[in-house]
Amino acid sequence: MRTTRFWPINSSFGLYKALLLFFILQSFNSQAHTLMTTPPILQKGDTIAILATARKNLDNNLQPAIDLIHSWGLEVVIGSTIGLDDNQLAGTDTQRAADFQKQLDNPNIKAIWCVKGGYGTVRIIDLLDFTKFKQNPKWIVGFSDITVLHNHLNTMGFKTIHGVMPVTVARATPEAIESLRVSLFGEKLSYTITSDLKNRIGSASGELVGGNLSILYSLLGSPSAIDCTDKILFLEDLDEYLYHIDRMMMNLKRNGCLESVKGIIVGSMTEMKDNDIPWGKNAVEIIEDVTKKYNIPVIYNFPAGHIRDNRALVLGETVQMKVTPQSASVTFN
Repeated sequence: MRTTRFWPINSSFGLYKALLLFFILQSFNSQAHTLMTTPPILQKGDTIAILATARKNLDNNLQPAIDLIHSWGLEVVIGSTIGLDDNQLAGTDTQRAADFQKQLDNPNIKAIWCVKGGYGTVRIIDLLDFTKFKQNPKWIVGFSDITVLHNHLNTMGFKTIHGVMPVTVARATPEAIESLRVSLFGEKLSYTITSDLKNRIGSASGELVGGNLSILYSLLGSPSAIDCTDKILFLEDLDEYLYHIDRMMMNLKRNGCLESVKGIIVGSMTEMKDNDIPWGKNAVEIIEDVTKKYNIPVIYNFPAGHIRDNRALVLGETVQMKVTPQSASVTFN
């Protein structure tokens, strides 16, 4: 009787080759997953649409933004949601979604500039169809409640711009305005500021994600939640109770977001509120307390958020952050 033998060395070698192939494929898949799409940079003559995804805008306050767009050699279209009034919102969910969809699908619109934040963008996100956007991407610009769009588009692999909005143009600093222009026209973007005493020294490189802390917190567990793994996380907020800041930071921690990031950039924590019985820490101290166990660089008091000097950030872009006792820098690739 003839016996067939299976030699262990051959079996092991075959298993080794299979495992090697598996890890190579996983590496390629990972690289493909992290490759973010950059919408076309703006050119003279391109058109920007101004519309509302959240709070209503009834005031005659858009002329500074319109003049700014024209000074850049661009054209402007005003969306149908500007002037609509549905209690706090700029029209019904259906109206706001339809206006956004119209500008999203229009190939002649090269950027959508959300007029203001507040609340309401999350109510329309699931009504939108991004099929044509994927074929013809464009810049989505704004901050605060617009973090819903930033995060949702990040999960789809598209870069967006966190920056001043039309209603904040009149009071924004020249530096904030110029940083938005630089971002839209694809010029080199970098920042160097004086180092805050609370900064954590070090350097890191990774994709920049984040936005308004309250919105990030509200999106966790949804299809619009960002993946924090190996990212640089940006945070800012406005008009929150201090214990809410602690609760939201604890949620990020318990969801594994803080353990997986390479670095944190903290923008403005503006007009925070406290209870009759004080929480005992301000917003920066809360963030510092929750993140102190992680050996990562942290920048505090970065000029972005609900402040006049709201510098533009290209979310989804790879950045290098470097923190020394004297200065903190953020450089975009």
